[in-house]
Amino acid sequence: MHRKAFTALLGATVLTLALGACSDTADQPGSGASGGSGKQPYVALISKGFRHQFWQAVKAGAEQAGKEFNVKVTFEGAQEEGNVEQQIQLLQTVIDKHPDAIGFAAIDSQAAGPLMQQAKSQKIPVIAFDSGVDSDVPITTASTDNLAAAAEAAKHMADKIGHEGKIALVIHDQTSVTGVQRRDGFVDYMKKNEPKIQIVDTQYSGDPLKATDLAKAMITANPDLKGIYGSNEGAAIGVVHAVQEKGMNGKLTVVGFDSGKDQIDAIKAGNMAGAITQNPVGIGYETVKAAVAVIKGQKVEKTIDTGFYWYDKTNIDDPKISAVLYQ
Repeated sequence: MHRKAFTALLGATVLTLALGACSDTADQPGSGASGGSGKQPYVALISKGFRHQFWQAVKAGAEQAGKEFNVKVTFEGAQEEGNVEQQIQLLQTVIDKHPDAIGFAAIDSQAAGPLMQQAKSQKIPVIAFDSGVDSDVPITTASTDNLAAAAEAAKHMADKIGHEGKIALVIHDQTSVTGVQRRDGFVDYMKKNEPKIQIVDTQYSGDPLKATDLAKAMITANPDLKGIYGSNEGAAIGVVHAVQEKGMNGKLTVVGFDSGKDQIDAIKAGNMAGAITQNPVGIGYETVKAAVAVIKGQKVEKTIDTGFYWYDKTNIDDPKISAVLYQ
């Protein structure tokens, strides 16, 4: 065979093998235009929101794990936590990039069902975080035990109001697992342990402005109200503002959930009795850590409890507490 002909044949053979290898790789989990199959695995996180300090802390934890485990991490969330449509669009865009794994905190635990199946069919492992998904696709969920945490909030509310009287709830939503569990954990504790406490109203909004209006209406309708529970950062701060605007500081007990700067300031100022803080940095970190384990073919627990703490004026400066407050 002539030298030129041999060289041409060799080049064609190498090209054919390369194309075949690319085709094989495209069928593997985590391969795609985003470069998920390269030297650095790619883990994409889609959260409920982006603006609240809680989500920024989750993002920080995810990025910390990304550096530690040498994986590319992206973090996106809906501009408004209730915007299910935008979150689904973000999730579809991420699936189309075919990352090595996806972390997902669902606004609506059922709405993402079809896309969960799409991720499964494309062999993209899903790690749920903060809020579970109504699907058997996620391999694990990294989150706070919200039922237990809400029960702890209820216990402290009962103590603060003397174990009797009327209270109300402002819950951030009624579609996510966190919303449902932070409501049910609180309500169930009161039903089982506090027969003299009456829950007179439950309203839904995680937007501070809307939560303020809801709480003001509750106070107007129930002038003998003794306490209001807000189930996330936005709901709790809305309640604080309502109490202030109605001139009820010191007369109405506010118990919250999460620990953004406004809540910390409210507790220090005596406008909020206390709140439950999660470990948002830990949630982000454990989500990426679990994703890396799954990518490597390692087993992970079905649930990863990232912990919670009650904090108030008495322990807010405790190093164990201050380490998980985000502001």
